[in-house]
Amino acid sequence: MQSLKALFLNTSLKNSKEPSHTEGFIKDVQYHYNQLRVESETLRLADYSIAYGVQEDMGDGDEWPQILEKVLAADIVIIGTPIWLGEKSSLATQAIERLYGSSSVTNDKGQAVFYNKVGGVVVTGNEDGAKHSAASILYGLSHIGFVIPPNVDAYWVGEAGPGDSYMDAGRNNEFTKSAIQRLAYNTYHLAGLLKNNPIPNEGNTLE
Repeated sequence: MQSLKALFLNTSLKNSKEPSHTEGFIKDVQYHYNQLRVESETLRLADYSIAYGVQEDMGDGDEWPQILEKVLAADIVIIGTPIWLGEKSSLATQAIERLYGSSSVTNDKGQAVFYNKVGGVVVTGNEDGAKHSAASILYGLSHIGFVIPPNVDAYWVGEAGPGDSYMDAGRNNEFTKSAIQRLAYNTYHLAGLLKNNPIPNEGNTLE
């Protein structure tokens, strides 16, 4: 199999100067990718100046184009988000919006430029909202051309109210550990299949 590249977009509202439970979750997915020899990289979106809008490049000071370049070079793109008020983070929403800004760009076959890339999501937080957040992100990725394998919504949520977060109490949760493994292997297997047998352009070009 050809080498594969995975990109994680960590949409924590904290920049890299602060610890991130979403980052810790991502590292647990990366453990499996390392075993599978998948090259992976994480970008903490709070470290970047990302303009609001749905264009590829919003002008001076907008650092989204350098993020998009890495997305386009990846075979697998996984968005990681914490939960706030039962929802994905505002940065997760912004990432989907900015990706949508490139959904009319085509590859050399006339398909959406995100075709043959595999998407997934990881979610951390307290209380509830994991499945809702995952559904929203996975639909957004699918709508713009990403392929979504089965069981690629790995998550962990703590008890209601203030309390322990993922790195405090979630890493030994057997359900979450199984979900992480399924996400890693299913994205790996499908990305490998698409690398060697991309989706034909019959009936699905944008031109």
